[in-house]
Amino acid sequence: QVQLVESGGGVVQPGGSLTLSCRASGSTNSNTARGWFRQAPGKEREFVAVINRSGTTTDFAESVKGRFIISRDNAKNTAYLQMNSLKPEDTAVYYCAAAPTGYSGNYYYARRNYNYWGQGTQVTVSL
Repeated sequence: QVQLVESGGGVVQPGGSLTLSCRASGSTNSNTARGWFRQAPGKEREFVAVINRSGTTTDFAESVKGRFIISRDNAKNTAYLQMNSLKPEDTAVYYCAAAPTGYSGNYYYARRNYNYWGQGTQVTVSL
């Protein structure tokens, strides 16, 4: 069992930066891939980024590629999403999730493949 708690959300102006954190508790933290998803009002929850168990492989949605960075510190049981050059369309509730490790390709793009989810943290990009 893994419990995930996100933090770091807030209000930021366009062009600004925020870093989200996702702290995990439970014995399986280091054995999971960690993903970030987001959900804007009236829209489906969508994949944002994923990092593998060791932190050596990452993948991003096209809409955030080159602007967002995902990382993890397994010693702290924490994953991070550094968001730069934020745009109003990045406004959403951001969720951290954990999935079984060892898959590749577009496996981690699908919400159904994640076993554990955090409660979400709001990010608002506005003047």
